[in-house]
Order: sequence, then structure tokens, then C-alpha cells
Amino acid sequence: MASQGNTALTKGIPIIKDAFVVIVKTEWNAAIVDTLENGCKEILHGFGAATATLLVPGAVEIGFAVKAYAKSGNRAADAFITLGTVIRGDTPHFDYVCKAVTDSVTALNLTLDAPVIFGVLTVENEEQAFERIGGKHGHKGEEAAVTALKMIALNRALKNEL
Repeated sequence: MASQGNTALTKGIPIIKDAFVVIVKTEWNAAIVDTLENGCKEILHGFGAATATLLVPGAVEIGFAVKAYAKSGNRAADAFITLGTVIRGDTPHFDYVCKAVTDSVTALNLTLDAPVIFGVLTVENEEQAFERIGGKHGHKGEEAAVTALKMIALNRALKNEL
């Protein structure tokens, strides 16, 4: 069972004026994903980070877009945030999509120099999704942004201490 949002997460958020975060979001369930993105950007911009957004058709394509951007030679990202919503249907497709996106984000975290934050909602129905974009379970877009800022600070601290 999910908590009502991670209230401890909002303590000690670093202000990183030169941070650049690439958000990779899906086209599916646009109303929900756009709300995730808006909350995410509000936090990131409020703490001094710049953002760019890449749009992909579905959750399975998120990993490709993150990797392609990281290898593109464009402005280096300090972090990536993945946003999407996968809602269970009547077939096992849900399970395959959830596993594929989870595995790709995990693999990217182990291979890229920038953290990749998992902000993909995997829910049983739309009601559960709405509970996670400002409802009783907090705002997962905002939480993903806070996580990104904290991971950027950690990554920079580790690089400076080596």
C-alpha cells in the first residue's frame, strides 16, 4: 500500500542554479502525465533548475529516448525524469509494459553518469492515478523532481570527493 506521499522527501531540497533536467514523458494518458510534468517543472524551476521535455509514444520507449539523448551530444543532463502512466487493462500487456520500463530505467541508472528518476505511475485504474497527482497519495511528479534535485546534489558531491 502506498503512503500519503513522502513528506520527509521535502526536507533539505538543494538549490542547484545550474542544474539541467531532461523530462521524458509519454503521450498515453496525456491528462495525467501532463499533470505529473507540471508538478515536476514547478518544483524544478522553483529550485533553480532548467528543463527540457522529450515526448515519446509510450512507456516502453522511455528508455530509448533517455539513452539517445544522453548520447546525442546535446547539453549534458544532470538528471533524467521519466513520466508516464500505465493503467491495468484486461490483458497481461500491463505486466509486460511495467517490467520493460522498470528494467530500462534500472539499466540506465547503472550505465549513465546522470541519475534516471522513475516517475511512471503503474496503477490499476484512473482513480489511483488521480490520487497520485495531487490527491490523497501526494503528487508523484513533484516527488520525482525533489528526488532528481537530491540525486544531482549527491552525484556532484561524490564526483568532487573522488
